[in-house]
This record gives sequence, C-alpha cells and structure tokens, in this order.
Amino acid sequence: MKIKILGSGCAKCKTLTENTQTALTHLGIVAEIIKVTDYAEIAAHGVMSTPALAIDDKVVSVGRVLLSCSDLTSYPV
Repeated sequence: MKIKILGSGCAKCKTLTENTQTALTHLGIVAEIIKVTDYAEIAAHGVMSTPALAIDDKVVSVGRVLLSCSDLTSYPV
C-alpha cells in the first residue's frame, strides 16, 4: 500500500502525516508514506486544496487534517 500526503509541507501537512503514521501503527498496517510537495504533481491528482491524502493513488481526503484513526479508516482501501 502506498499513501501519499499531498501538500506544501505546512504544519497541517505535517500533522496529517503524523496522524496517518499513528493510525497505521495502531492498526498494524504496513504502508509506504510518500510526501508530495511538487505543485504540478499535486494538481495532476486533481487536488486544489491541501493537505490531501491519497491511498494507492486514489485521493480520499482534500483540504482537511484527518485527526483520528476513525477518520483515517473510514475510507475503503
């Protein structure tokens, strides 16, 4: 599984990354987390508001920080 955090590297992006890592650890899921900061690549995903989260190249959250395991696990993988 590949998870992409799409954003400029701002505080919200960093928080989303940390929350994602925490949820993965809590759930026992092994995944590669990739931070994407290139605006052209972010736009290529159809994202115009960051931070965004993509699982296996499918964007599942845009423009908000997912705060809990329940937020992060509510998306089908």
